[in-house]
Amino acid sequence: MKKLVIVLVTLLISQFVLAQSGTPQVKEFEAYVEKARLAWQVPGMAVAVVKDGKVISMKGYGQRALGADDKVDTQTLFACASTTKAMTAVCMGILVDEGKVKWDDAVVQYLPEFQLYDPYVTRELKIRDLFTHNSGVGNTDFFWGAMTIPANDILRKMKEVEPSYSLRSSFIYQNIFYLAAGKVIEKISGQKWEDFIQARVFAPLKMTRTYPVLKAMPKNNVAKPHYMVNGTIKVITPTNADEIGPAGSVNASIVDISKWMSCMLDSSKYEGGRLLKAATWKELFKPQVIVPDDQFYPTMVLTKPNWITYGLGWFQHDYKGKKINFHTGSLAGQIAIHAQLPEAKLGIYVFGNYDHAEVRHALVYKAFDLFALGGNRDWSAEFLTLYKNIQAGNDKAEKEFEAKRVLHTSPSKSLDEYAGIYKDNLYGEMEIKVVNGKLEVVANQLLRATLSHWNYDTFRGPYDKDWYGTAMAVFQLNATGQVEKVNFEGMEFRKEKR
Repeated sequence: MKKLVIVLVTLLISQFVLAQSGTPQVKEFEAYVEKARLAWQVPGMAVAVVKDGKVISMKGYGQRALGADDKVDTQTLFACASTTKAMTAVCMGILVDEGKVKWDDAVVQYLPEFQLYDPYVTRELKIRDLFTHNSGVGNTDFFWGAMTIPANDILRKMKEVEPSYSLRSSFIYQNIFYLAAGKVIEKISGQKWEDFIQARVFAPLKMTRTYPVLKAMPKNNVAKPHYMVNGTIKVITPTNADEIGPAGSVNASIVDISKWMSCMLDSSKYEGGRLLKAATWKELFKPQVIVPDDQFYPTMVLTKPNWITYGLGWFQHDYKGKKINFHTGSLAGQIAIHAQLPEAKLGIYVFGNYDHAEVRHALVYKAFDLFALGGNRDWSAEFLTLYKNIQAGNDKAEKEFEAKRVLHTSPSKSLDEYAGIYKDNLYGEMEIKVVNGKLEVVANQLLRATLSHWNYDTFRGPYDKDWYGTAMAVFQLNATGQVEKVNFEGMEFRKEKR
């Protein structure tokens, strides 16, 4: 009976979308999406456009996985990735409306165990700061990308991270503070973040095919992530972001996301109520931080905004004199973008299953031009040229680096002397073994690579997950000529004494 109800609801939604999709503009847009998808080589996409409270386009494009006959449809699950952040901000807003927390309360009031390197920052950090990427702490994605430790351990280790700048003086994108926000929600509500967001956001919006964490997701009708490896696009293993769930672990269908989009465009209203008070909803989109140019997307070279800001879970900039709210989402082999043109009551959401397919940006501006602002620039073609040039520059830099390799050098020590256990309080543990005349590196039981001698005391080679690319280890000797440290991909470990 439950399956029958879901089928009937899906049919009704599909009929509604079809009723809205007969206009020449919609047909033009959908044709543009497919043409752009092919140009960018994205295996599969799902795109929805909402205007004036109605879904005017919602469609799946391409395949869930290359080499399989499994087309993307409107119920296919994709990773929301960092577009999850706006959802977590709404969760906190719900608690603000209930009088259980204030945006400017001190974080330690709720999480006394959350300590940062600088005691002043620990004391002064506000709930608002958890959402704005301006705490002074630099990127710490190695806690979940290069380590396998639980969420509470990640938060405890934040005390060991030295600041990159002073509190609220700049901006560096920071996932771990959204994890802390989720823990505050848990502490106040008595529910885990994933249970809270399910009950207080997804259930009211009838988002029945949305899953807060990867481990809860079904196996049917799921888009597979893809990556370009040595010139070939291949299916890769999905990234598990569950330990930093509030920053980016939600997966959803485009049908469900259209409901979320409509709610966020209409001051958080939905059929039967609203998620937030109007003032709290406005607070989410109020510019909180100025974003430096070097922290933004290359697409801005072409769109040329006059200002770039960040709200509570949303980037913002001007386009043709109008304010845009948006956020991207990226996990290995998976992309998303959610963008709003509030003045036109227009929103678009794009899912894709190919790593950093920046066609997502092109479709945003195309939708805004076509359905609201006018203009006929081919954003897909322009952005594709832009990113091809960026890739060409990266390839050139790689060749230049390789050309600087000093040939005919030998390691300072025998391979066995580089082997051993290396540890660091911040980065964890790494083991190096000699296997078949090469160094086999295993960092935190997660990152694995096989390194050959490069030059001097530097070794270089592929990760076992080939889409990770090439790893490099630079060893350092002490005054007595013994191997003392290794810098592995920017993480420094000290060798344990035997």
